[in-house]
Amino acid sequence: MENQTVLPEFILLGLSSDSHLQIFLFLVFLIIYSVTLLGNGAILLVIRVEATLQTPMFFFLSHLAFVDICYSSVTVPKMLENMVGVNKTISREGCITQIFFFLQAGCAEVFILSATAYDRYVAICDPLHYTTTMTKNICRQLVGGAWAMGFLYAVVNVIPLANLDVCQNNTINHYSCELPSVLALSCTPTLINHIVLLISVLIFGFGSFLLTLVSYIYIISTILKISSAEGRKKAFSTCSSHLIVVGLFYIAAFFRYVKPSSPSHMDLDKVVSIQYSILTPMLNPIIYSLKNKDIKMALGKMFGKGQFLK
Repeated sequence: MENQTVLPEFILLGLSSDSHLQIFLFLVFLIIYSVTLLGNGAILLVIRVEATLQTPMFFFLSHLAFVDICYSSVTVPKMLENMVGVNKTISREGCITQIFFFLQAGCAEVFILSATAYDRYVAICDPLHYTTTMTKNICRQLVGGAWAMGFLYAVVNVIPLANLDVCQNNTINHYSCELPSVLALSCTPTLINHIVLLISVLIFGFGSFLLTLVSYIYIISTILKISSAEGRKKAFSTCSSHLIVVGLFYIAAFFRYVKPSSPSHMDLDKVVSIQYSILTPMLNPIIYSLKNKDIKMALGKMFGKGQFLK
């Protein structure tokens, strides 16, 4: 350490070193990012202006759309810049900043998903008290708590990075500064960083997952008690899209942050990371708009497209 120079920046290798493939990937991810912005922006707009969508469920959905825009915007613009630019570096400060906002947005998303699950639990399992339980103030507190949890999760993982030094290899075999990839380059001990990461994932990740899981255990139990098949179908349709989103996000995120980093698994890590940090924010509005009749009707009314109503 005495004769080594601490490197002030990182090199992001991205998804491929082939220049022709990079142009193709640039176009693909530019389209994905555009769809993410347009889709989530449309969800935000239609929920804000449509009077029939001023309910707790759509309140949480609007915040999910907003956090998806933030989540995708943390990494994709820099990735697109590196695909077409000659300089594929990111400063140490920029890398840590990217990690902070990535962790904050990701953690906020899982807790908003938990809040949405709780909303569906109250609506299906205790419908008579829904309006008195899910008040505007409670909804705001749940969303505020989600962002607060995200901030706390990011802080406890970023603060230990202050003592992290990269001395020889500053090349990140990834398209963004993800915490596991940066820790793998350290020339100083990272045991504390890994312990903090593991404990925080268990507390924040599994904590929010258990809240969601318990809510859906009660929801499914209540749905199965409905006598008519039509009633069960209608009740399940209100939460099936949420289950899809939860499954897509949790499985990939837990795989990426809980398993040990390995050079032999870098390509798999990139694919998994793309799934939960780039594809999921794009798919969320598509899933919700396709599965939710109210959203389709509101979009049809706003944009005058009769096919939305079909």
